[in-house]
Amino acid sequence: MATKSQPKRARGTVGHAYSALNLRLAMAGFGLVFCTVLGALAWRADLTAGAIILWVLAVIAVVDLVVVQRRRRARRRERPGVRHSLFE
Repeated sequence: MATKSQPKRARGTVGHAYSALNLRLAMAGFGLVFCTVLGALAWRADLTAGAIILWVLAVIAVVDLVVVQRRRRARRRERPGVRHSLFE
């Protein structure tokens, strides 16, 4: 199944994207590292509930990374050769 770069009911257009995918990718990567490290530190400090919550957030960040990367790849297929900045 081919993935489009934007959802069907998105308000964005080809000229103005619905989501800043590159920025979202960077933020999800930061969230993954931050939650994983903080979760490990919480686990070592015997804060089990906090560690589990942080690791669940890290899993959500991984899912977001996969979704964003698929949309970026679809955008690249739709418009080859176009370079996008971090904020578009």
